[in-house]
Amino acid sequence: MGSIELARRVFDIEIDGLVAVRDSIDEHFLKAMDMCLTALSKGGKLVVTGVGKNLHIAEKMSATLASTGSTSVVLNPSQAIHGDLGILAQNDVLFALSYSGESEEIKNLIPAVRRLGVPVIAITGYAESGLAKLSQEVLLAKVPKEACPFGMAPTASTTATLALGDALAMALLDARGFRKEEYAKLHPGGAIGRALLLRVKDIMRKDEKVAKVVSSATVKEVVVAMTKARGGAAYVVDESDKLVGIYTDGDFRRNVAAGNCDILNSQVSEVMTKNPTCVKPEMLAVDVLRILEQRNIDDLPVVDDAGYLVGAIDIQDLPKVKVM
Repeated sequence: MGSIELARRVFDIEIDGLVAVRDSIDEHFLKAMDMCLTALSKGGKLVVTGVGKNLHIAEKMSATLASTGSTSVVLNPSQAIHGDLGILAQNDVLFALSYSGESEEIKNLIPAVRRLGVPVIAITGYAESGLAKLSQEVLLAKVPKEACPFGMAPTASTTATLALGDALAMALLDARGFRKEEYAKLHPGGAIGRALLLRVKDIMRKDEKVAKVVSSATVKEVVVAMTKARGGAAYVVDESDKLVGIYTDGDFRRNVAAGNCDILNSQVSEVMTKNPTCVKPEMLAVDVLRILEQRNIDDLPVVDDAGYLVGAIDIQDLPKVKVM
């Protein structure tokens, strides 16, 4: 078997494992969810433990839970019996990950956890395993086979366990009504947080950086205003300062390319785009980016509820604030 064929076979085996575990989700999943929701509503947390490769899966599962609003930490079972059991508190729930359900470190840990009154949810491949019998609830992650040719290295089983953890995290997110803005607050240092927390008023151009012109201005005056503002568009307002149109450098180039050599002397009101797409100061920056991309435009006027021009968004500014 060639390497490419072997690699694809691994994918096929792991996909089969994912399908098997997906199809096995039943009322036990709902009961585990209820246990988690109860714990979280009482100020408890979801503690995840595992041995070997499953400890790495536990770390990923806990991180996903925590980042989506379900308070979670990881418990190393070897350290737990030497004092780290103190991580557990009243109202917590412990997820114990062991495919065989017979890992000695896990089975030795569970009785101590139960004595603390902390309920245990096992994620295992075997419903009759020692771990399953020690747990209040069991989520089965049984796969047809491992991708390892010896059937020993955890491969399909850990992938399925990881996916089951993701499914639980997303189900809890939905059940708890966790919102996009809350997600952003938990990711303040990254691009996700910036994109979800920044609003138009935080990134828009203002004052002299906005080329604002009156409707009676000539295109020549408009081009000068755009040049001074170093922007790609001019925003046309009426005598009360309400937005009535937009004229871009692209419009100017197209007019010239079409042979309209007298365009510079034309009034901008004759060639501008009337009633352009506008955004409000309180809109999220990520929503503005979507508008720019969907409409294939580079500039957006920002208006208040009364229609007065208060600023402008230029797509070239978005990478500077790391929204793109």
